[in-house]
Amino acid sequence: MSVKPFPLPPLPLDRRQVLLGGAGAAAGLLLPSMARAQTKLIIPEGNVAPMPIAITNFVAGSPSDAEVGNGVTQVITNNLKRSGLFNPIDQAAFIERISNIDVAPQFQNWKTINAQALVTGRMTRQPDGRLKAEFRLWDVASGQQLTGQQYFTSPEYWRRIAHIISDQIYERLTGDKGYFDSRVVFVDETGSKERRVKRLAIMDQDGANVRYLTRGSDLVLTPRFSPNSQEITYMEFGQGDPKVYLYNIETGQREIVGNFPGMTFAPRFSPDGQRVIMSLQQGGNSNLFAMDLRSRSTTRLTDTPAIDTSPSYSPDGTRICFESDRGGKPQIYVMSASGGAAQRISFSKDDNNGSYSTPVWSPRGDYIAFTKQGGGQFAIGIMKPDGSGERILTSGYHNEGPTFAPNGRVVMFFRDPGGSSGPSLFTVDISGRNEQKVPTPGFASDPAWSPLLSSTSG
Repeated sequence: MSVKPFPLPPLPLDRRQVLLGGAGAAAGLLLPSMARAQTKLIIPEGNVAPMPIAITNFVAGSPSDAEVGNGVTQVITNNLKRSGLFNPIDQAAFIERISNIDVAPQFQNWKTINAQALVTGRMTRQPDGRLKAEFRLWDVASGQQLTGQQYFTSPEYWRRIAHIISDQIYERLTGDKGYFDSRVVFVDETGSKERRVKRLAIMDQDGANVRYLTRGSDLVLTPRFSPNSQEITYMEFGQGDPKVYLYNIETGQREIVGNFPGMTFAPRFSPDGQRVIMSLQQGGNSNLFAMDLRSRSTTRLTDTPAIDTSPSYSPDGTRICFESDRGGKPQIYVMSASGGAAQRISFSKDDNNGSYSTPVWSPRGDYIAFTKQGGGQFAIGIMKPDGSGERILTSGYHNEGPTFAPNGRVVMFFRDPGGSSGPSLFTVDISGRNEQKVPTPGFASDPAWSPLLSSTSG
């Protein structure tokens, strides 16, 4: 794992820099007889058998390109395997060795090892020093090419190309957008429990390229991405009252959104990036406020004697879900983004013990994820925005802080086992299967998943 020091350099790739001619480039890679093949992984809400897929080492244009080509292959393999939807076949089982991706593979060799899909690729160093990455995705049963694309990039950004290719494969075979070309901002925790240092950190979704955004001199909490993935908002407890900051990932600059009297909680962007919604404590209660980032004017959204907190916008920006104890115990409510009457949507089967917190709306708009506490357990679950279809994804001691992948199919959260240990990050599919630990340098909490980078840049 590469851990780089503060600050974070600019994101190097956007569509103008990465993709060569969009659809034209893809067409340039396709063989003449490309027909629309039917290989596709149907993803129900329950268990699904992972699709066997063969991912060959990317052919090296020169001997010096072999290492990076193999690295791209490994990242693609790891991404697809960790998704739980694909079963990459061990290369030791391969019968055919791909040496030229411009020649159709011998598909019987791949049928023999039960591969349903095949990925081939090539990595070539260009005269100007850039890398040219090409890939092709094949339907083994029909012998048809499903998609192909080529990209140019600086050599140091080969991992991002691997994530973009992974997303192309995932989307073509599942019909859903991928989520591999994305990042996660989180709170990195080091030191003893009594003297824990908390720094804001960012990494690729697979745990690579960790970089620190703050130095750890002040406590940081609740980082959240803006819709364009280049800004985050977070809370910092330094001298005096807690402050809400905007941090520009590209430039490393930060600015105060506001220095509010009393406590401030859980700032989060609106889908258009023009507002930040948060909870402000006043006396013994807290209410929700939205701030226009251009005018810095603040609008009060709730006015109750309760504690209203953890607001999250629906993807279309018309509604918010939030946590409130106005009914006695913390529960989830939904209301118009402009305020007004709120509807409670969480109803535990054992209402005497169940409470709900940290709601977050899926980017697809179909679910709200939450933390549910009851009976000594902390569960991560999802429900539909009307409160129906509640599903517990994982349960145990102190799971908290769900955040959705940009395609809405995976939830990341943190788990703190207590004692002398510390929190770690995990992912789980919205079906409740395929729980995976996310590698981080140390303890980690409060993750927030970025939008898909290749759809928000350029």
